[in-house]
Amino acid sequence: MTHKKAVPSFLALTCFGVMASPALAQDSAQDANQRSLGSVTVTDTAIEEGFKADQASSPKYTQPLQDTPQTIQVITKDLFLQQGATTLAEALRNSPGVGTFYAGENGNTATGDTIYMRGFDSSSSIFVDGVRDMGSISRDVFNTEAVEVLKGPAGTDVGRTSPTGAINMVSKRAKLDNSVSGSTTIGTDNQKRATADINQTIGANAAFRLNALWDDSDVPGRDHVKNKRIGIAPSIGIGIDTPTRAYLNLLYVDQDNIPDGFVPTIGLKTWSPQVNQSKLIGQPVDSTNFYGSRSDHDDVTAKMATLILEHDFSDKVKLTNITRWGQTKQDYLLTAFMTTGANTAYTNVNDLSTYTIARSTPTVKDVKNQVLTNQLNLRADFATGAVEHSLSAGIELTQEKYKSYGVTATNNLTRANLYNPDWNTAGSYTVVRNGLDTTGQTDTQAFYIFDTAKFFDGSLLITGGIRVDNYQTKYRSPTLKLKDKGTLFNWKLGAVYKPVEPVSLYVNYAVSQQPPGGANFTLSSALNNAANPNMDPQKAKTFEAGIKWSALGDALSLNAAVFQTTVYNEINSQILDDAGNPTQTGKKRVRGIELSAVGQITDAWSISGGYSYLDTKVTEGPNVAANGSNELTYTPDNAFTVWSNYRFPFGLELAGGVRHTGGLRKGTDGAVGTPQYTKGYTVVDLMLAYQVTDNIKLRVNANNLFDKEYIASINKSGYRYTPGTPQTFLFSADFSF
Repeated sequence: MTHKKAVPSFLALTCFGVMASPALAQDSAQDANQRSLGSVTVTDTAIEEGFKADQASSPKYTQPLQDTPQTIQVITKDLFLQQGATTLAEALRNSPGVGTFYAGENGNTATGDTIYMRGFDSSSSIFVDGVRDMGSISRDVFNTEAVEVLKGPAGTDVGRTSPTGAINMVSKRAKLDNSVSGSTTIGTDNQKRATADINQTIGANAAFRLNALWDDSDVPGRDHVKNKRIGIAPSIGIGIDTPTRAYLNLLYVDQDNIPDGFVPTIGLKTWSPQVNQSKLIGQPVDSTNFYGSRSDHDDVTAKMATLILEHDFSDKVKLTNITRWGQTKQDYLLTAFMTTGANTAYTNVNDLSTYTIARSTPTVKDVKNQVLTNQLNLRADFATGAVEHSLSAGIELTQEKYKSYGVTATNNLTRANLYNPDWNTAGSYTVVRNGLDTTGQTDTQAFYIFDTAKFFDGSLLITGGIRVDNYQTKYRSPTLKLKDKGTLFNWKLGAVYKPVEPVSLYVNYAVSQQPPGGANFTLSSALNNAANPNMDPQKAKTFEAGIKWSALGDALSLNAAVFQTTVYNEINSQILDDAGNPTQTGKKRVRGIELSAVGQITDAWSISGGYSYLDTKVTEGPNVAANGSNELTYTPDNAFTVWSNYRFPFGLELAGGVRHTGGLRKGTDGAVGTPQYTKGYTVVDLMLAYQVTDNIKLRVNANNLFDKEYIASINKSGYRYTPGTPQTFLFSADFSF
């Protein structure tokens, strides 16, 4: 589908449809306008106040989370803002075993939200209101109502995706009340941030909302690294609380950051020396050291325009339509390094102050991502005899584009002192565009249908869904012109049995696929590369069984699940075809247990917590871990997170949390002497707040209260690591009128 053909299709669906979005969650302080859809109550406020949410935002999930046969975690804004979280990566700390554990390959450094989940990279499966959000950027949560973590294959729900799930950020939108809220924060390491959320009604059924952000903060524990961003997100709603509603949501974010090239692993206990490094044993560098230069920058501009139309034909039939245009530009330069023996030098072997490293591996990005999509969804509830049905069907047309501008980077930086680097060192990078650009484009036409059938007065629910994606990917580089097209058929089937009303026992089976180039629009002519158009899509199959218990009068949700995901069609260099090329006979397997508790224990006591255990294995094909095991990389075997809040009757709030992440195995790429794994760590956080007046609350967050030193992520070669955030204090004034 070319761009010229796509535009009329988008317009046709927009005109035909009347709403769209995944039923976006609105601010929970507003009383929701409820509409009964059969035996399911749907509200305009899918995300309720507090830590516990009862419904996912997407209309593809026809039942409450309690009766959805899948692990879905909703991290509400009340939870992550209470913790002082400002980015998607920080909000995801509330999901056990999900995080930014990977710091890039070789000399390159990962940027933005590099999220691993259940053993696999899920960075290309990040969505905003059900629409894929491309770009290796760090996403702020100032305009986010909730973060939904969909665990297990999500191909039936969102199309091509990573094998083990997707992440969806639910945006704020206009509502029917007059309110002003926000927060101002200062903290250690020169952290400064302010947000505002203003909502104003316009007549009886219209409203305008504006969310704004200003952030100018150093990164705690890191010299010179800085996050600086401004954002504005207006939303206009018309016809709110009427059968026909329209929303126009806009977003503009500008980031002017100094990126982090991380810290050499030289001298760590699990490191061993190469040539020129024998005297560095037991002599790690200061984890605050910055090895970049003043020319380093990460400039990001993100723009998004979303038109949402919704119409209720009756209590049981609802049509939704969402049209989205989005664009992200990133201009990135990082002074990177590889601390090999060849890159290490000294003038006096016994004097550590004379050791230097070459800063000869720049990471340069000059890229643009763009998406244009239209999603049409029909929701209908009906009965066939004694069986009740909740049906969701839709069509999605999407065009995604990627352009990487070719650049020539000239490096004439002088070497950096290993133990006392100076970013004012003479020399600089010169980066100019050279016209050797790379482009990628994927056009997708998709159809899906989901149905939940209720038997025996709702004690047995059978949920099934199918999705068909017809896709075409075009890739062009200065030396290659490749194309891939095909059809993906994904499906899932689950059952929920309710022996008593508060308890749901469930099983689920789902299939998900990722075609060549599906993650980054990049195709390859290499015969051993999964992005070769001749390769079959990567396929994941997951079986999950569990129990969900709505305890304490539906105030507390207790969940337990066991699962197994098997990923097929991996490249296997150990089994060759007749021509001597690697085959797609590789398999990887993840087995696990996940436990969670979220909600209120009493009216004053709230909790959100989870634990995951993952048993990962390469079942067919070469090992991928540097320690020689057949386990998967950048995946903690054990992880747990808990956050608990207690409100005293005299206005005081006390909250605290514990986060544990097990050790990580790094990948293998031939690097010698670098750490093969990182150790696990446990961090304690604390929050103290006091309601000074009805409108103002003062809050103190102490993160990493006991100043635990740990490695948060490591790169594939193991030459660099990300130090964990040290002890920090944030002082905030939250206001609401």
